Amino acid sequence: MTPQDTSPDQRLEDLLPRLVSENDAAGIEQLIEKHSTGELARAVGRLDDEERGKLIDLIDAEVAADLLEQLPVVQAVQLLEEAEPDQAAAVVDELPSDLQADLLADLDDEDAEAILSHMLPAEALAARQLKAYADDEAGGLMVTELLRYPEQWTVHEVVADLQAGADEYRDYQIQYAYVCTQQGQLLGVLRLRDLLLGDRSRVIRDIMIPNPLSVSDHLRLDELHGFFQQHHFLGVPVISDDGLLVGVVQRADVDQAWIERQDRSMLRRQGIVSGEEIRSMPLWERASGRLSWLSLNIVLNLMAASIISHFEATLAAAIALTAFLPIISDMSGCSGNQSVAVSIRELMLGIVNTKDVFQVWLKEISIGLINGLAVGALLGAIAWFWKGNMVLGMVVGGALFLNTLVAVSIGGIVPLILRRLGRDPAVASGPLLTTVTDMCGFFLVLSLASQFIDYLK
Repeated sequence: MTPQDTSPDQRLEDLLPRLVSENDAAGIEQLIEKHSTGELARAVGRLDDEERGKLIDLIDAEVAADLLEQLPVVQAVQLLEEAEPDQAAAVVDELPSDLQADLLADLDDEDAEAILSHMLPAEALAARQLKAYADDEAGGLMVTELLRYPEQWTVHEVVADLQAGADEYRDYQIQYAYVCTQQGQLLGVLRLRDLLLGDRSRVIRDIMIPNPLSVSDHLRLDELHGFFQQHHFLGVPVISDDGLLVGVVQRADVDQAWIERQDRSMLRRQGIVSGEEIRSMPLWERASGRLSWLSLNIVLNLMAASIISHFEATLAAAIALTAFLPIISDMSGCSGNQSVAVSIRELMLGIVNTKDVFQVWLKEISIGLINGLAVGALLGAIAWFWKGNMVLGMVVGGALFLNTLVAVSIGGIVPLILRRLGRDPAVASGPLLTTVTDMCGFFLVLSLASQFIDYLK
C-alpha cells in the first residue's frame, strides 16, 4: 500500500505502522518526503520497539538520515537503538557531524560502540572524537564539514576544487572557506564572493581576512550564545587547544541548542528529571524519573513543616500569623527569582564569572535592603491596620525584610556557585531558593513572634 492508496482522512499515525508491517519501503519513503516534522514525530511515537527497528532497516540510509534530522533527538536515539547496528551505522554516516555527536553521545555505550564498529575506521575515529565533547560546548555543537585550503593555493585552484567537489559540498553549510597552515592552524577566512570575483592568479593568502575571531572547542553554550549576541556572524571557526581548526559553529545551531536547554530546564523545574521525557519511553524509566523528584520534594516540605511544628504553641497563641506565612514566603521567593534571572543572564553574556561572587552579593544585598524595607514596611502596615496590632505588624514586616535579604543573597550568588561546580544554574537555583526562603521565612516569623508572644495574644 502506498500513500496514494489511502483516503485523505486516514491519519499518518495509523498508516505508518501498517506500511512498516507490510514491509512497504517505497510507501514509507514517500510518507517521509510528504509530511511535516510534527506529523512524522507523532507517527513515529506510535510505533512499538519492533516497528521502530524495522523502520530504519527497511528504508534507504539517506532517507532514514533525513527522517532522523526532523525528529527530536530522543526519538532519533530510540530508532537507532532498535535498528540493526550495520544499518544504523549507514544512517549515522549520512548525518551531519554535529548530529552524529549528539546521537552517539545519547546512546548507551554498548549501542554506540556497536554502531561505530560498523563504520569505516576514519569515520568512526572522527565520530568518537566528536562524541567525547559535551553536548553544550562548541566541540559538541560544531560541524566538521567545512572548506579549508592551504595558504599557498591560488584562487584558480580553490575554484577548481569547488567545482570538482560540488556533489559533496552541496550538503555543507557553507558561508566561508578557511585558510590554514600545513599543520592545520587557522590563518584567515575567505569570502566566497572574493573567490568568485577575484583575480584567478592571486594567492588566497593575499585576499583572505587575516586573524579572524574564533572560539575554543570547550567554550560553553551560554558563552557561545553571548558571543553570537555580540557578533552578527552566521558561524564562527572552532579552535582546539593546540590551535588547530577543528570545525565551525553555526549561529542557528547555537540558537536551537539554547532553546532546547530552556525547554529542558522548564521540564526539570516541573519535576521531569531527565528533561527529555516523551511518552514512548519505557514506563518504569518515566515513573522512576518523576518519583525521584517527588520524593525529594517530600523531604524538603517536611523540613519546612518541622519548623512550623516546632512553633505550634506560638501559632496557637497568635493564630493571625498563619495568614501572613505564605505571603512572606512568596514575596521573598519573588525577590530571589529576580536575582536568579539577572545572575543567569549576566553569566550568559559573560558580564560576570564564577569568581565574582562577593561583588554580585554586594550589589544584590544593596537592592535587598531597599526593596526589603519597602515591602516589609508595606506588609507590616497592612497587618497593623488589618488586625489592629502594631507588634504583629512589626513582626511580619521585620520577617519579610530579613527574608528578602536572604532571598536576594541566595538568588544572586547560587547560580555562580552552581556554575563553578559544573551544574546547570537555571535548573538547580529555583528549587534551592524556594526551599531555603520557605524555611527561613517560617523560622523568622515564628521566632520573632515567640519573642513578643505576650503582645500578640
